[in-house]
Amino acid sequence: MVVNALSVDVEDWFQVGAFENTIRRGDWDSLEHRVEANTDKVLALFEAGGVKATFFTLGWVAERYPALIRRIADAGHEVASHGWDHQRVFTMGPEQFRADLATARAALEDASGTRVTGYRAPSFSIDRRTPWAHEVLAEAGYAYSSSVAPVKHDHYGWHDAPRGAYRPVPGAGLIEIPITLANFFGREVTTGGGFFRLLPGEVTYRAVRAANDAARPAIFYFHPWEIDPGQPRVQDAPFKSKLRHYSRLGAMAGKLETLIAGHPWGRMDEVAAREAARLETETAT
Repeated sequence: MVVNALSVDVEDWFQVGAFENTIRRGDWDSLEHRVEANTDKVLALFEAGGVKATFFTLGWVAERYPALIRRIADAGHEVASHGWDHQRVFTMGPEQFRADLATARAALEDASGTRVTGYRAPSFSIDRRTPWAHEVLAEAGYAYSSSVAPVKHDHYGWHDAPRGAYRPVPGAGLIEIPITLANFFGREVTTGGGFFRLLPGEVTYRAVRAANDAARPAIFYFHPWEIDPGQPRVQDAPFKSKLRHYSRLGAMAGKLETLIAGHPWGRMDEVAAREAARLETETAT
């Protein structure tokens, strides 16, 4: 049986890429914070479904809600890094990225009491513009990254990147595990987030089955704010951003319950360890 990776990108409703040009970072602390309550709902959903997952969490969130991070770890889930404040990697240079990683990791490890060995770039922002990013992650001692979306998209994407787990830095232990793709009428989309909310659930179910039929784990992600239809509305955001962010929020929790019940799920670090062993075997043969 192939165990798939269930992951949550822990950020609040105002920290998303869709609003990065509308809401100033300097205003974040003055806005209504809903990340703690929403993440607790995710924890309850996972407990009811009997699954463990990885929570890629912003250091900014960990600094303000350390008890939440401890609850995640105490429930048996993995705490991993989503960077400090959701700044896209391709907007940084190597030194700034190195500092961002270190600051976020310190906050997450202090709050969780666990070692952070996994990373996901905000908005899958490791791509062909950042050939140095994986090297920085490897130097920092990360075991794995899940930061690449091998797809064409207006906000992210590294279309010609490998579709399965690979070692991006020769001679280093780091592995990259890209997000799994689904096919919707000939268009490739990511399995998770807005596409999971907007499209029929069967699109994702087929993608998970196809990965498992090929003896590969599927990698799925979503955000705590996606199960919160009562969140504030950003009226002056672009129409396309509002459409992506707010559509079908009320349907998300039910769709997640069905997805969780229909396939085997686990933590990213456990999936990464198995994929690393597989790569080692394939290299040896």
